[in-house]
Amino acid sequence: MTKLKQILFKNTNISYSDTGKGTAIVLLHGFLENKGMWDFYVPELAKKNRVISIDLLGHGETECLSYVQTMEDNADAVHAVLSELRIRKAIFVGHSMGGYVALAFAELYPDTIKGLVLLNSTARADSEERKTNRDRAIKAVKQSFINFISLSIANLFNENNRERLAAVIEKVKKEALQTPLQGIVASLEGMKIRQDREVLLHLTPFPKLLILGEKDPVLNYEETKEQIENTTVKLVTFPDGHMSHIENQDQLLIVLLAFFKSI
Repeated sequence: MTKLKQILFKNTNISYSDTGKGTAIVLLHGFLENKGMWDFYVPELAKKNRVISIDLLGHGETECLSYVQTMEDNADAVHAVLSELRIRKAIFVGHSMGGYVALAFAELYPDTIKGLVLLNSTARADSEERKTNRDRAIKAVKQSFINFISLSIANLFNENNRERLAAVIEKVKKEALQTPLQGIVASLEGMKIRQDREVLLHLTPFPKLLILGEKDPVLNYEETKEQIENTTVKLVTFPDGHMSHIENQDQLLIVLLAFFKSI
């Protein structure tokens, strides 16, 4: 049974769901997404685990906190949820921006992490070029909200999948359009100034898994893969884009279940 709940964190409502029993698994969505992105996965994962899915700041049913929402702010909000639920240790799965939040969490609360999955994500900070692109995105979304979201979402998928997944992409766009302008801008600002946390891939003791799309239009596959050279981080590569949870849905479920079982 999925229970939708809320807690108050710094006078801000944080929305989350809590399903199942067992090892705690925390699912963190990406930019312009919400906890609904995990709907396919939660029933399966919750058969043997306690699954907590959280709307990050300014996304889904969680309110905005401020004009700039850092990855650390999000990590603190996640920590507030886990404290409320009295969860001491959890495995984290973060998609894209959710991965940045999971890494910030791992730095702030290292004893809470039992395992980490970075899904279509990176431990590196934004390059100067990416920072410039974030500023452009902030301007673009203020000028034309709907256009920005339509383009942003379509560009996350492997080109070859855009026709096949047209109906799903429309659904993802619809969900993204629910994200308030302030939430979008505050998250872009927060991602732009996030710290480089590549060192965590090398020095942390818990099991780690990096899942990448070979044709990810957002993250360069070869560059992202470089981060885990000479580490114990496992790598799984899918042949598609940035949205592995949609483009490679069944395979991703198998990979996640195997990883959780191994911990």
